[in-house]
Amino acid sequence: MEGLGYFCGARLYFYQRRRLRADTATFDETAWVFVGCIFGALFGSKLLAWAESPTVYWAHRDHPDVFLAGKSIVGGLLGGWLGVEVAKWALGRTGSLGDAFVFPLVIGTAIGRIGCYLTGLSDKTYGTPTGLPWGVDFGDHIRRHPTQLYESGFVLLFGATLYALRRRLKIPGELFRAYLAGYFAFRVLIEFIKPREILVASLSAIQVTALAGVALSLASWHRLHAAASPPPRYV
Repeated sequence: MEGLGYFCGARLYFYQRRRLRADTATFDETAWVFVGCIFGALFGSKLLAWAESPTVYWAHRDHPDVFLAGKSIVGGLLGGWLGVEVAKWALGRTGSLGDAFVFPLVIGTAIGRIGCYLTGLSDKTYGTPTGLPWGVDFGDHIRRHPTQLYESGFVLLFGATLYALRRRLKIPGELFRAYLAGYFAFRVLIEFIKPREILVASLSAIQVTALAGVALSLASWHRLHAAASPPPRYV
């Protein structure tokens, strides 16, 4: 399911780039931006996964292969965003290219989280115990929140909302920042019903990073609007 999510997201990305492209980016430039996104996402997802569960990784420090396991979508999004900006800087390109990533992210995340759900306990993305009728027993005889499916449902609903509003988000890059702000805000909330290690102020590393992501997305959104606004007229 993870591989299927990557595949569907990548195919939709290149389709969206052709439709949304308002500049003269060549295929090679688009491919390098995609490469920057992938490597940035890999680095960010691993780094935050280690920060989220330091005691687990430290307990298995004698087994280096353990450090290859675990990923974080929050870290992947921020790392991928950074990777795209680095690629754009290296290519000497300006302007936002992120809008084409939004709906591929929606589809990829929705499919990938189904894979997390099917994996069960070993994936460690399940929720805390619950008495709600839709609680799921992943094999340890404890009914838990199926937070993986909550996330799939959220990104599909949020993606559909953004799709309906896409014509109102006219500034290039606005759609991308709106998605990031909404997704990061969701992750801050959903983590409260997931097992986690507290980093600071009752928040986990993922929640702290997601809060920073919300702030960064909104600040970047504000800069887009400021840059697109006409200069003041003096009379």
